[in-house]
Amino acid sequence: MTIKVGDKIPSVTLRYLTPEGVKAVGSEEFFAGKKVALFAVPGAYTRTCSQRHLPSYVTNAAQIKAKGVDAIACIAVNDPFVMAAWGKEHNCGDNIVMLGDGGGEFTHAVGLELDRRKEGMGMRSQRYSMLVDNGVVKALHVEEPGQFAVSSGEAMLQAL
Repeated sequence: MTIKVGDKIPSVTLRYLTPEGVKAVGSEEFFAGKKVALFAVPGAYTRTCSQRHLPSYVTNAAQIKAKGVDAIACIAVNDPFVMAAWGKEHNCGDNIVMLGDGGGEFTHAVGLELDRRKEGMGMRSQRYSMLVDNGVVKALHVEEPGQFAVSSGEAMLQAL
């Protein structure tokens, strides 16, 4: 079942790289008490994700946060080391938390898996964005396969 507006974020462990190493954090803790603009990509370093999706949030991070968003996070079915390197390459700095969902637990729990086995990529995430307020989904924008429109940083900014 796919997550929908009004649902609570499922309880899973998320991981991201800090200067001290990999930090594991429960989703309840990560989303607690704040408004988070979360966007998901099928994979770090993939074409649309690298050329358009992540850059759209890097470009619009300050404006998104100015609209009352406490944190912006990018999640993909990649390990936290890959996510950190990709974020560094795109100058995410402290503006975007690069979350690794290496085993796809979060992606599976929200029901937004994408089967890319034929393409040699395994199970991945669909492309989407959501606004999460204190652990509850307030908005959800899932792309049609092969599309990039409703989950961009510009679309998030406009929806706020």
